[in-house]
Amino acid sequence: MTGRTGRAPTLDEVARRAGVSRSAASRAINNAIHVSPATRLAVERAVRELGYVPNVMAQALARQKVGAVVLAASHDNAELFGDPFFGQVIVGVTSALESTELDLKLLLCHPERGHDRVRRMLRRPRADGVMVMALRGDDPLQRMVVESGLPAVFGGRPLRGRPDWFVDVDNRDGGRIAAEHLVRLGRRRIATIAGPADSHAAVARLDGVGDALSGADLDHTLVEHADFTRDGGARAMERLLERDPRIDAVAAASDNMAAGALQTLQLHGRRVPQDVAVVGFDDLPIARLVQPALTTVQQPIRSLGYEMARLLLAVVDGEAPSSLLLPTRLVVRESAPAAG
Repeated sequence: MTGRTGRAPTLDEVARRAGVSRSAASRAINNAIHVSPATRLAVERAVRELGYVPNVMAQALARQKVGAVVLAASHDNAELFGDPFFGQVIVGVTSALESTELDLKLLLCHPERGHDRVRRMLRRPRADGVMVMALRGDDPLQRMVVESGLPAVFGGRPLRGRPDWFVDVDNRDGGRIAAEHLVRLGRRRIATIAGPADSHAAVARLDGVGDALSGADLDHTLVEHADFTRDGGARAMERLLERDPRIDAVAAASDNMAAGALQTLQLHGRRVPQDVAVVGFDDLPIARLVQPALTTVQQPIRSLGYEMARLLLAVVDGEAPSSLLLPTRLVVRESAPAAG
């Protein structure tokens, strides 16, 4: 059946007519347990009025268990699976699944290609639920997951929209912690190497740095964005030094970028921490391997994976758990030692 325009009505139109979110409409259509009676009635009415035809395969998924869950990430480089951060997430996920009979499927989706393969994975009865790693911008993976009707937990929040279930790190507070440490050290020309502007984590960390610097009545406009990589951090540090050679501290939104900043500072003859103090974010192994070792904001990466899987198991079982925001803490090392 088609609408007045001659095309089939969409899930978005059903959600708007019912006055609910797209994910709530999808769960109601797919007969999920965790839907309020009022939402279910509103969606059923919208379906009738619009003549919406549900995805039969997605409904089948809601009624049967297949013994597997998916950990999906949108990335244009297969080396993601060798990244220490992602590796720790996987360790956390698998530890939460050890006591279950569920298999874990890893799904890497190129942000511009391979969407058909992802749709097949999500629409056929191949998984009971999906965990989605932090997405950037308007990544179509977010929409595909929601439209699948599968129970879904996001690791890190997308920049746009609010998923029903997520596990995230308090990135804003982490950025604040990093900048406040530099302020306590007496640094006054504090620059920031921020992550990509279409990343929720990067934006939140930058906001946290801004909170601390504004509170100390310091300039918080010395900002350059990079891509969370070592090379990106090195190039961003070059740009910052061109803008202001008087910089005496740097807050980087990842340890990889902080390591790149160290490299550039050393090439320019700047001593760390005497001339420029540096703080990273993550507490990955590289933070202890570079010279000097990085002061950094530690986020509980393994716990992030564990809690994602724990929440997903609860949702698959028909529960409605609360999303989680995990704390960060400062780890002080040689790149920005505590004041004596």
